[in-house]
Amino acid sequence: MAHEFKDIDPNAPAGAKLTNWFENRFPTAFDAYRVHMSEYYAPKNFNFWYIFGSLALLVLVIQIVTGIFLVMHYKPDAEKAFASVEYIMRDVPWGWLIRYMHSTGASAFFVVVYLHMFRGLLYGSYRKPRELVWIFGCAIFLVLMAEAFMGYLLPWGQMSYWGAQVIVNLFSAIPFIGPDLALLIRGDYVVGDATLNRFFSFHVIAVPLVLLGLVVAHLLALHDVGSNNPDGIEIKGPNAPKDAKGHPLDGIPFHPYYTVHDIFGVTVFLFLFSAVVFFAPEFGGYFLEYNNFIPADPLKTPSHIAPVWYFTPFYSMLRAITSEMMYVLIACVLLGAGFGVLKSRLPAAVKGVVAIVALGVIAMMLSIDAKFWGVLVMGGAVIILFALPWLDCSPVKSIRYRPSWHKYLYGIFVINFVILAYLGVQPPSPIGERVSQVGTLFYFGFFLLMPWWSRLGKTKPVPDRVTFKPH
Repeated sequence: MAHEFKDIDPNAPAGAKLTNWFENRFPTAFDAYRVHMSEYYAPKNFNFWYIFGSLALLVLVIQIVTGIFLVMHYKPDAEKAFASVEYIMRDVPWGWLIRYMHSTGASAFFVVVYLHMFRGLLYGSYRKPRELVWIFGCAIFLVLMAEAFMGYLLPWGQMSYWGAQVIVNLFSAIPFIGPDLALLIRGDYVVGDATLNRFFSFHVIAVPLVLLGLVVAHLLALHDVGSNNPDGIEIKGPNAPKDAKGHPLDGIPFHPYYTVHDIFGVTVFLFLFSAVVFFAPEFGGYFLEYNNFIPADPLKTPSHIAPVWYFTPFYSMLRAITSEMMYVLIACVLLGAGFGVLKSRLPAAVKGVVAIVALGVIAMMLSIDAKFWGVLVMGGAVIILFALPWLDCSPVKSIRYRPSWHKYLYGIFVINFVILAYLGVQPPSPIGERVSQVGTLFYFGFFLLMPWWSRLGKTKPVPDRVTFKPH
């Protein structure tokens, strides 16, 4: 159906005439603006936790723009890659700034995304009807990790080379297909020029396209079901109060109210971001490791190889899985299967299946090397997040109305995650190994036992409408 042209008063201002001219010729863009901005009603009780979504979008733009300028001068060649980065830093006008913005942006991206995901955890933003929003968000996190890992190799410094060597070799621990898979990823029998070219192609073209598609899907899914809020109350549900035009009384248009709200958050973020870029771009060796300012040398292994800080919680879980730890995991499988068979109300046939599967898993755990299970645990630590909407069985969404001890449990979860991150950058030690093993068990226990502990305790009464006090 053809779009009908809208007439405008001949005496209207020039700006209004120009807007009308574009709207008549590109109505889809104006419809999208109305649907997603000026007529998209968001809950009026958003707090500061809700700025991290827009900040993630800002950092994505920073990474794309700075990446384009870096690609203009970077050489994806094992002989020239390190020298091309040095050329960018020393000889390209403002090249040092672009490079530091990109490297700081990578860490800032994960800081913002971790806080954004934690906000979803606090307020139950993964609960019905936002399961798909959460799944798209977790997929963004997974793809972002792949993008960061591939970009980490490109400077071709010592930590880039040896970090990639360690991580790629982990895939060889997968039974049957492992060696061939590692060879496929490397493109050679060792990390070299073929690996660099593959990672460069994926980092610059393939993975960003997937990432952008997931971001669009995440935003469209969010705006289809509406945003959650700190109270976990649906403002657009069939029983929610609405005005004569059908707009929710507990909502306000995203533009201009939350665009101003987000601009304030962006301003604060850019102050902090600029402070790091100009005064501490290496951030004590956490954002840019000192060993990475040394050219890659296949004949000289660094004394301690560790990934960048945003991978280290999962790297700690990988290192925690030793031969001794396997017996603890076997005991956990036996306890879980025993509970399923003896205490649950499952049908007898299902209990039999549970017992057979448990015995099969234990047999595999005894016969397959612990290195493989470490890789599985590292991957499972991310994959388990996808199941969160179905693991949380609490009758209320928001932490505000859950039992008070839930806040302490979430606090312990955060502390545990930070400790795992810290241990991941430290050289292996007996004490660190034990702490990381306990931390790994707590991390998975937090999620796997969530169907049980999330129902415990007395919840507080949830109000009918959002609680909001104007500033």
